[in-house]
Amino acid sequence: MVMPWRRILHLRPADTVTILFLVFLLMLTGIYFHTLPRGSFLLALYSLLTVIQVLLARYRGYGNMLSIAHDLIFPVICVWLIFDSLEWVVHYVNPHDIDPLLIEIDFLIFGNHPTIVLERIVHPILTDFFQIAYTTYYFIPIGLGILLLTHRKKEAFDRSLFLILFCFYLSYLGYILFPAIGPRFTIDHLQTIGLQGFMIAEPIREILNRLEGIKRDAFPSGHTAVAMMVLYCAYRFERRYFWICLPMVTALIFSTVYCRYHYVVDVIAGVALFLVCVVIGEWYFNFWLRVTKRNRNARASAPD
Repeated sequence: MVMPWRRILHLRPADTVTILFLVFLLMLTGIYFHTLPRGSFLLALYSLLTVIQVLLARYRGYGNMLSIAHDLIFPVICVWLIFDSLEWVVHYVNPHDIDPLLIEIDFLIFGNHPTIVLERIVHPILTDFFQIAYTTYYFIPIGLGILLLTHRKKEAFDRSLFLILFCFYLSYLGYILFPAIGPRFTIDHLQTIGLQGFMIAEPIREILNRLEGIKRDAFPSGHTAVAMMVLYCAYRFERRYFWICLPMVTALIFSTVYCRYHYVVDVIAGVALFLVCVVIGEWYFNFWLRVTKRNRNARASAPD
């Protein structure tokens, strides 16, 4: 009889981490069901995503469309739906925002509020530029995935997908444990200069506000952690893409503070999250790879 943990090792690590995080959200929703405003919807959503993930993992080899759905389409949709659902989870599970602590830490480090210090360089051109840089976060992971699949680097793709998803899910866990809404809400009354762009910043900001809402998703900075993970994977497997992304990610990380989405301590925590995900994620993926290859070799050498 195959033990449950051994069954997990048969799954691709990206599938495993998604299923485990969805199960965690299902358990969390069940525990706080009467506290959550949309508990029934959340149970249905997480259950549906879990079933789809299991089915895609089981039947991924049955045609190109299922493979594409399994590798690209579903991970993107799943990450977005989970993130969107946190609006109905975080504040109701943990109503104690830690913004005052984050503000105090930033002030202790810099002797002032970083977003106020940055008012010295605020300019419409820079605001447009950094608002665009901030949005590249939503596209650079997809670009890396498409390149790896196009170049038929399947193992590199599986590793990168797992590491990036692991980074996403741990950042979401951070939002639940350490809810914070960020300086654009908490210290807006202290800002003396608004972030006005020429033509681009306001429409992008409005779209992001509608898509993201108020998720209490400041700590740690997922933008920092995920963008650095994309850089890490690109450096290993798509060096040209790394050099293209490097200036974008640098601007993206700076934009998180310039555009007042994050405290500096959020960015520091994002870097720490990235490092944790690399260490743990690489260890698990290599362990899974060894077990998978050993099982494959055992089946190949077994007598008929």
